[in-house]
Amino acid sequence: MPKDTKYFAKVADDSGRIEYNAEENDVWRDLVAQQQPSVDRFASRLFLDGQKKLNLPTHRVPQCVEVSETLLALTGWKVSPVPALIGFARFFKMLSEKTFPAASFIRDRDDFDYIEEPDIFHEIYGHTPLLTDPRFARFSQAIGETGLQCDPADYSWLIRLYWFTIEFGLIREDGQIKALGSGLASSPGELSHSINDPSVARKPFDVIDILRTPYRIDINQPIYFVLDDVSQLMEASKRDLLTDIRVARSLGLHAPTYPPKKK
Repeated sequence: MPKDTKYFAKVADDSGRIEYNAEENDVWRDLVAQQQPSVDRFASRLFLDGQKKLNLPTHRVPQCVEVSETLLALTGWKVSPVPALIGFARFFKMLSEKTFPAASFIRDRDDFDYIEEPDIFHEIYGHTPLLTDPRFARFSQAIGETGLQCDPADYSWLIRLYWFTIEFGLIREDGQIKALGSGLASSPGELSHSINDPSVARKPFDVIDILRTPYRIDINQPIYFVLDDVSQLMEASKRDLLTDIRVARSLGLHAPTYPPKKK
């Protein structure tokens, strides 16, 4: 996430609700209208099934308390509004407690098609459908539990497993590759890119390979990892991820396949 942001957290009232103005609700409405046709075309059944279970409003920003009510009944998770930027330690702790941290602001029109830091559209539209599935919910919790045991120097290694699965994972369904990750579902450009771009490397899911793969947050990914089945995530959640991190560190990072970021 960027070190600086023009956005500020919106504070919930005593009931846990946040007041969004008409323009903010209109941005949500227009983002959903723009994104949903591509999601219907490219996203996995698992993601689409999660959308149906949540039945998020399309005309206004959903409230975290509303989404939490549904998630609690399905998987025991809830969504809690947080500032735009939180550290890895707090992020992992919240995941370990079955709480998804959702940045409370929504992007403005200037950032309509791309925003570097996560906003409420990415968090709710992109992430919460996966949290309706007990397998993804358990995998997310396992990432958090491992993070609590990590040395801070290992945070950047562990987060790659989250990045290349929950955020930007792909999955094979009926012989076709479909988008699974939340970052893909909420991105107008990268969703199609991940499925159709011939320059993209689509690699088989492998925990050690993922831990060794660097990424940039401000470009379309040049590499994605493809699950053959969700059971692979469940198997990964049972691994000794701390040992996996040590193995990955001993082998070192792969050479980046993307250009260096311009200063």
